[in-house]
Amino acid sequence: MSNPKVTKYDKAYLRIAREWGQLSYCKRKKVGAIIVKDRMIISDGYNGTPTGFDNCCEDDNDQTHWYVLHAEANAILKVASSTQSCQDATLYITMSPCRDCSKLIHQAGIKRVVYVEGYKDMAGIDFLHKAGVEVVHIEDLD
Repeated sequence: MSNPKVTKYDKAYLRIAREWGQLSYCKRKKVGAIIVKDRMIISDGYNGTPTGFDNCCEDDNDQTHWYVLHAEANAILKVASSTQSCQDATLYITMSPCRDCSKLIHQAGIKRVVYVEGYKDMAGIDFLHKAGVEVVHIEDLD
């Protein structure tokens, strides 16, 4: 059954986000995000350490450092330092957002989130639904 709200552009932008995520230095999970407004990519991001830190996301026990930024947070922060606005934009992300990133998404004015893989805690998706953000899950990008 196909979702009529899913377009060929949704899948194309998700493929771009997936490719962008491959730039991450994180070993456990590589996540990519693209923010699109009026069919134009206005930002991108992938999970990783803050500027000036070593590009090592995990500790010796293979646990992610607490200070690693998520892909969507990096993309939103990049917009914040530009002349663009996320208002009414769509976020394409390879993994659904966590609780904290969901708050950033809502506050940034993003109105639609399209993702591929579910995060271990789906509370972020629940929050976005409550906030009136359209959420679309696309499992197959082919």
